[in-house]
Amino acid sequence: MDDVTDGVTDGAADGGKGSLRTHVLDGSPRLWPLLARGAFLSLFKRARGGVPAPRTRLVLPGVRIDLGRLAAYERACGFGVGADELPITYPHVLGFPLAMRLMSERGFPLPLLGLVHTSIGITRRRATAATGEYELSVHVDELVPHRRGTEAVVVTEVRTGSELVWESRSTYLARHRNRPRARARHTSAGNAGGPTASDATEAPDATDARGSLRPDARVPLPVVAEWALAGDVGRRYGAASGDRNPIHLHPLTARLFGFRRAIAHGMWTVARCLAEHGAPQTALVRAEFRAPVLLPGTVSYGAEGAAFELRGAGGRLHLTGEVLNAQL
Repeated sequence: MDDVTDGVTDGAADGGKGSLRTHVLDGSPRLWPLLARGAFLSLFKRARGGVPAPRTRLVLPGVRIDLGRLAAYERACGFGVGADELPITYPHVLGFPLAMRLMSERGFPLPLLGLVHTSIGITRRRATAATGEYELSVHVDELVPHRRGTEAVVVTEVRTGSELVWESRSTYLARHRNRPRARARHTSAGNAGGPTASDATEAPDATDARGSLRPDARVPLPVVAEWALAGDVGRRYGAASGDRNPIHLHPLTARLFGFRRAIAHGMWTVARCLAEHGAPQTALVRAEFRAPVLLPGTVSYGAEGAAFELRGAGGRLHLTGEVLNAQL
């Protein structure tokens, strides 16, 4: 076990949801054992609503950046290589093994297999140096109703000393039938971000349950660039990020999970768009995953003002997002 200390934080700092028990790690967990454990435990879990979120917070202090892996990530996602500052999406890569450890635990009530990464919100409070030293922490903030099941809200925080410099909120959807009277948050599921996540497609019509137009039915944003994606995009991103989910690596392994071809990582699509769009030093990014990007393939990147999107053949919407200058 890589736990070295335990502690309990005050529930008042947790929005009144209850105290968080803190586990301090002495190293970043390896993803493959977590994937295997999560897959095995998924056999004994049933996705359902009305369950509490686990009150565990994982902390990893003394994190230094592997500059070689960072350069591979920058190349895979289209960022400039060798910059002094971390790409705005890179802390997600650092915190992802901690998130997977939480969601692969026996105490996490949703099955890891089949989880769908539906959205991410990132706040960068100031630039983060590639040569800095950081403390990572990850916890599941809450489990919330969704019209297609239950979403886990996973919070990742990055600190320099006691200063919070970067944070994110990712939502992961577990599909299940809702009770008829259950109130559910209305968002669309999309590209998978986790090593055991499957991808969801949108409803077949252009309206939601209330008759409103879905976001993908709106007028497309002006096309800024068109990208021809090679079949090895998932393998290159997986090598750089450590997320070697079989659905991203090869058509044969992707077919085992119901996909015709390998699909791009959801977080690669966000990173590639932000590499094109750019982000101020203090930035607020929101993105929703709409549909998987099949590899190889061609996609169009559209942007106007703060908004951006990624579309495929026939105008199919894969990703929507916006970048704002955060007033912190």
